[in-house]
Amino acid sequence: MGTVQTNVTEQLEELERKYWQAIKEKDTAEAVRLTDFPCIVTGPQGVRTLDKKTYEEMSNSPSWELKEFELSDINVRVINDDVGIVAYKVHEEMIVDGKPVSLDAANASTWVKRDGHWVCTLHTEALSGDPFGRDRQKQG
Repeated sequence: MGTVQTNVTEQLEELERKYWQAIKEKDTAEAVRLTDFPCIVTGPQGVRTLDKKTYEEMSNSPSWELKEFELSDINVRVINDDVGIVAYKVHEEMIVDGKPVSLDAANASTWVKRDGHWVCTLHTEALSGDPFGRDRQKQG
């Protein structure tokens, strides 16, 4: 891997961490700065395309709070000088509707460079585990 690609890989991994930290700190301005609008978000609740106003409202919602996060098994693929993908596992500790929630997921973000600045244009989250519950069945 060339030095330029290594630097981009490190940049994208750091940007993903900054994004999570901005969400944890409810730093909407920083999260917006790191987001390409309209941004596509997919997860257990479906597919959404968010404009800046909707994103800001969602970020400032009092119904949830990210308390802690841990990223692991991070993989970065640099597609070209202006596009990269970051995929990883995440453990989240949150408060949702006043109740503690822990979850593990596999996430991926697509980053694009706009005017020399990296922004996230797509984020996906898949909750960990077999959707059919086979990983929760008793072995015997």
